[in-house]
Amino acid sequence: MTFKFQINDEIRFRHDRQLLDKAEAFRPKMHPVVRKPVRAVELTKNESLLEGWGMAEIHADMEKMAFSKGQSIILDFGRHCTGRFSMDIRSVGSPMDAPLYLRLRFAEVPAELAHESEEYDGWLSRSWIQEEFIHLDVLPVRLELPRRYAFRYVELTVIDTSPKWAAVFTNPEVLCASSAPGNAETVPVPEDPELARIYEVGLHTLQECMTDVFEDGPKRDRRLWLGDLRLQALASYASEDNPDLVKRCLYLFAGMTSEEGEISANVFTQPSPQPDDTFLFDYSLFFASVLHDFLQQHPDEMVLEDLYPVAKKQMDLALQQVDEEGRLHLQKDRPVFVDWSQEFAKDTAGQAIMIYTLKHFIELTRMKREDTAPYVKQLEKLENDARNRLYDPEKKLFRAGEEGTEYNIASQVWMVLAGVFGQMKNREIMTEAIQQLFPVKGIATPYMYHHVTEALFQAGLKQEAVGLMKAYWGKMIELGADTYWEAFDPDQQDYSPYGSPIISSYCHAWSCTPVYLIHKYLLADQPA
Repeated sequence: MTFKFQINDEIRFRHDRQLLDKAEAFRPKMHPVVRKPVRAVELTKNESLLEGWGMAEIHADMEKMAFSKGQSIILDFGRHCTGRFSMDIRSVGSPMDAPLYLRLRFAEVPAELAHESEEYDGWLSRSWIQEEFIHLDVLPVRLELPRRYAFRYVELTVIDTSPKWAAVFTNPEVLCASSAPGNAETVPVPEDPELARIYEVGLHTLQECMTDVFEDGPKRDRRLWLGDLRLQALASYASEDNPDLVKRCLYLFAGMTSEEGEISANVFTQPSPQPDDTFLFDYSLFFASVLHDFLQQHPDEMVLEDLYPVAKKQMDLALQQVDEEGRLHLQKDRPVFVDWSQEFAKDTAGQAIMIYTLKHFIELTRMKREDTAPYVKQLEKLENDARNRLYDPEKKLFRAGEEGTEYNIASQVWMVLAGVFGQMKNREIMTEAIQQLFPVKGIATPYMYHHVTEALFQAGLKQEAVGLMKAYWGKMIELGADTYWEAFDPDQQDYSPYGSPIISSYCHAWSCTPVYLIHKYLLADQPA
């Protein structure tokens, strides 16, 4: 399961100053909090936790401990933190006749500390590994690391001092900041204790990814992706509702399109807003869905007026790839993402996403009081092609692939979410999917598991949807998660799409959606 980097350095981008100024005006207020470690721990084997590694508490008073060459300690902050680490360091013993050579490692889960950075051989840059080697010539000092880290555990190791003196570490803390407004306390929680815990961990995941934008992950990448944004926004409406943050993200994408008007898959915000030269067919289309969902929650004429033309451009560009019979022909240089996995054909899921987003766009067009007829006609062609060419009435499933001989879970899920058939047929399709395509194989992201779960809910298979949530997100909690992970294969715990789990993100935006799913499908009628 790999993903090829796109390098499109020939593409030129336009920066719409008016839209970007509005994005800046919607920059959220950050809420700082200082967190301190709750205990000292040591790495231990624990077969019940992720990759067989856990932490065991040790009795240690750092104020009274002095560390010499080769000695180390692991601090547990009790929960996932995103922020800047600092601590006081002084020397004890003889005068300091050599520098302190210190190694710090930050880890979101215990298993990260079981891997050594020099063993990493993945395809993402090793510079993402949260590890620092520091020389300090003069003590005492307040060490304040300039970088931001995402972690629960920090390991301090003295590589060397001198035989004449030792180092003492005191007052370790992390300055955290989130733009989550803290209004989730008014949201009801499930009575089922397992679902309540699944909801709680999802909420913490969302909060950790709310900075000046909806980040995809605070440990690695640290940028705004459109696919993540769609799911984060849905989760935020159900809990930490921050409409200005959603507006900021929408305006950032709208303000930096290609010269042809196309939205890139993600944008950077540091040191200033800049679009990436990566384009994904489905992500560009999701701009219309994010806009639609936002306006359903927070009607805003200015936002509709400003951003509708951008959504329209994405739809018009995508519809150029639909032929007269209503068949979508995906371009190789604009792949459809659907999931990290490259082990299944994505053409049918891509056409379903086209239908899904086109329906949202038609609703936007109605809000604008503009002519929907051309788009309704295109929708009819796409849906007719899906029903007549892609649907197999004997198997009661949708086909995929050039030969039309593949039946994968993503095709069924997205066609159900797109509403190509009615409720009874959707239930039949997902029932067949459970019988023929479960347990899910070849899929290892909460992003895709979210869509499988929501398709089950929408098909009226509530019990099966709750069971999948407990089996997938609940399994992460069972393995020690206090935030949800970017990738997780229950059958392969050390799976990483990047070649090594040391680079994986264990707090990732697209994983937070149990908050939305539980609220929409299980708590909608329950009073706070």
